Amino acid sequence: MGKLTDAVKNAIKEADLYPLATASNSGHPNVVPVKFVLIENDSELWLVDNFMDKTLTNLVQNPIAALNILVPEKDIAYQIKGTTTIETRGDNYQKMRDIVLEVKPDAPAKGLIVMQVTEVFDCWPGPTIGHRIDGNS
Repeated sequence: MGKLTDAVKNAIKEADLYPLATASNSGHPNVVPVKFVLIENDSELWLVDNFMDKTLTNLVQNPIAALNILVPEKDIAYQIKGTTTIETRGDNYQKMRDIVLEVKPDAPAKGLIVMQVTEVFDCWPGPTIGHRIDGNS
């Protein structure tokens, strides 16, 4: 299980849009911008489904995903990989809806994608690009 460092959590809080990559069972890729990424704990992120279609189809077929965190003005980029589940009801779903609708009352907030972090990598060009970030140290 991967773990988010404080630096990665701070970058998540600073970023505006988060590219989310998925792939179907047959390997067809899909990348979409996600507006809301919530940090539930050191190893779990909540991604909000506002307008996802192909992404959800891919995640049902293949629950592995990668999320990019990019803060270019600070030379920061991370890749977070994980396994996902989709929730459209229940306590977590309602908690997510309450948070999102407080910020953006007209957001659909149709579903919650729960990502269990498995790996985190540095993605900023330079000598540490591709290095795994271990939040356990």
